Amino acid sequence: MTHPKVGILGGGQLARMLALSGAPLGLRFLVMDNVADACAGQFAPMVVGDYRDEAALTEFASKVDVATFDFENVPAESAHWLSDRVTVFPNPRALAIAQDRLAEKTLFVELGIPVPPFAAIDTREQLGAALEQIGTPCILKTRRLGYDGKGQFRIKTPADADAAWEALGAQAGKVGLILEGFVHFQRELSVVAVRGREGEFRTWPLTENWHVDGVLSASLAPASVDDAMTQTAFEHARKLAEALDYVGVFALELFCRDGELLANELAPRVHNSGHWTIEGSETSQFQNHLRAVLGLPLGDTRMVGVACMLNWIGEMPDALPVLREPGGHWHDYGKEPRAGRKVGHATLRADCGQALAQTLQRVGDALGREAQVAPVIAALAR
Repeated sequence: MTHPKVGILGGGQLARMLALSGAPLGLRFLVMDNVADACAGQFAPMVVGDYRDEAALTEFASKVDVATFDFENVPAESAHWLSDRVTVFPNPRALAIAQDRLAEKTLFVELGIPVPPFAAIDTREQLGAALEQIGTPCILKTRRLGYDGKGQFRIKTPADADAAWEALGAQAGKVGLILEGFVHFQRELSVVAVRGREGEFRTWPLTENWHVDGVLSASLAPASVDDAMTQTAFEHARKLAEALDYVGVFALELFCRDGELLANELAPRVHNSGHWTIEGSETSQFQNHLRAVLGLPLGDTRMVGVACMLNWIGEMPDALPVLREPGGHWHDYGKEPRAGRKVGHATLRADCGQALAQTLQRVGDALGREAQVAPVIAALAR
């Protein structure tokens, strides 16, 4: 195999982990980001420029063999522009649909994938009418540019409508709004999957997730669900991948309510809830994404034991309690601490659920993270 150069639009921790995982394959990388201190730049050369800057994009395209993304808010028009000059995966259509919550939900419906009730909102009057139809509680969201809980307002009663409009109404004419019915779910799940250039499709075991303030706090794999639900989740992911002619890794986020799976959103990239795959599976999501976009054979997605990923938000805790564990793995993203910022994660792996629960208890106690590990330990006891 030659040594192709992979271009990554976006220079965050996902690009950083892609570059690290591609090193054993002899791959080279070029990252493009709009800030010079993007953390992926610690491991790969960078082009610094706005994602709409044609001069910067031209330089980027001229130096890579294939281009991909580390986050979904890269302008879709930039992806289209690039695709005329270099191979781009996932394709710009998949990126554009995933950037628009209304287009995304509409696609889910067309494919027969259940979703919560939703309505497009462009005016205050439309919000009032949709509230009558969908009911409360519900969530008003921007159609674009929202992630990790941003661009959202929970409407608990109709009396909150004015406050919701005041908070997000100015965005209605810019990126559009969508009102979604609130799901009283019992569990949050995700399918992390990969599709190759020739249509080969694989999934990692279904993952259970916990969020705090809209940001992922912990992920556990495999999720404890029956085979029928697992297969339903995998088939939903397969339908999406085939409908979009998708190439690369993506995640489908799901709510589980009374035994029914409802699609929340599609992430067209390697995903936070798949970070455990670095140590917890035969082939990580990062290496399989690279294999897919380069047209290489996909790697096995079998698990190695059971695994839990803990996100570090705002600042890094002490690494020693994790590193003392036989199955403890530490990931520091090289970022400056900042409130609400993802700065790293740890993956804890064990041969069985009981051993993993004991490991989590020790780490949680040592780091003062008892509340973070408690729901995972409870899930392992099911």
